[in-house]
Amino acid sequence: MIGFEEAISRVRAAARALPSQRMELAAARGRVLADGVIAPMSLPPFDNSAMDGFALRTNGNAIAAGSTLAVDGEQAAGDEARAARGEACEIMTGARLPDGFDSVVPVEDATVLERDTAQRPVRIRIEREVIPGQHLRRAGEDLPAGTLALRAGTVLDPFACMLLDALGVVEVAVRRRPRVAVFATGRELVADPQRALASGEIRDSNGPYLEARLIEAGAEVVRRATLPDDAQTFVAAVRDALAAGVDAVISTGAVSMGRYDFVPEALATLGADTVFHKLRMRPGKPQLFAMLPGGVLFFGLPGNPISSAVGQRLLVEAALRRMLGMADETRWRLPLAAELRKKPGNASIQKAALRMHGDGSVRVQPLRGQESFRIAPLRGTNVWMLLPEDAEQLVAGTLVEVLPPSHMQSTLLGSHEA
Repeated sequence: MIGFEEAISRVRAAARALPSQRMELAAARGRVLADGVIAPMSLPPFDNSAMDGFALRTNGNAIAAGSTLAVDGEQAAGDEARAARGEACEIMTGARLPDGFDSVVPVEDATVLERDTAQRPVRIRIEREVIPGQHLRRAGEDLPAGTLALRAGTVLDPFACMLLDALGVVEVAVRRRPRVAVFATGRELVADPQRALASGEIRDSNGPYLEARLIEAGAEVVRRATLPDDAQTFVAAVRDALAAGVDAVISTGAVSMGRYDFVPEALATLGADTVFHKLRMRPGKPQLFAMLPGGVLFFGLPGNPISSAVGQRLLVEAALRRMLGMADETRWRLPLAAELRKKPGNASIQKAALRMHGDGSVRVQPLRGQESFRIAPLRGTNVWMLLPEDAEQLVAGTLVEVLPPSHMQSTLLGSHEA
């Protein structure tokens, strides 16, 4: 057996970045950038006012409170560039600053002393000292033209897309979604939720769970089926998936040492090369990883639902990140909320929750019901806690590694500083 860290390394070494494709930005939302995007323009594209008020000229010197200025015209948002006229002009938020003016006094810091027949200000008094350059948004202050706007490997979430929309980017290069097949095995499994259960039968929860998680993780599920404990049926399903052009096959069940654990036999029939089988971890000890013909990845996850979920999160998503051209995931390290004991010899992957404490700190709280068959505790789980093999007694405050439910959420707390 090997440790799960070594297993993750082997999975990463086997996974390859998928080809890229160019798509319109509107269709690429949620995808992963294959190439970095260079800003084709500056943001803002021109100097503009951050306030409703009056644009004026300081020439680098503060204008004292009590000063009076003549106002010549106005500049509204959307008006074209023009040269400054007179001592000041009325200006609106977002309006382009007339060439020659260099500061803005907010409307609340100026008193209108005189208006024309159309009630436009023609003379104002400054009520608060004006500092050169105040209340301006400079061209390129947000992002200069020609600089890197988004790196390759960035997920095109709403924040990233807002930036690209502002830059006028129409088309981007993204990684092709990994195409995967999911097979839940077990003659006791019932896929039809409307069919009454016979004695000894249970509902298939692994298949739907994995499909939902894989889609969230950036994959495209092209095959999903619930299969009996039969090697020939399994081999036929895998061959059908290979013919459909999948990049990975994920199965649950039939990977342990029982009479009906046929997956190793089926892999031999398929001509697969097993990379590892069994890890020093709980839950999920019987995890299996192999290479199918053509370089297709195969993940044999245990049938217990939490063991399957752990394998999908730690191993499958490590491969998906490589396929999507993303950097390897950085784990969060946060303090443990209470003392914890575990048996040494195996890594422990536990259901846990981040809790806000009275002092404002966030701590990791292990949850009750850690057994691999217990699904109900997942309702309160918002992180997986990873405890190393040699850990035995951990006191409150010990920094422990945690992962969010999906690798797509791994940047929520940012990366660790050295």
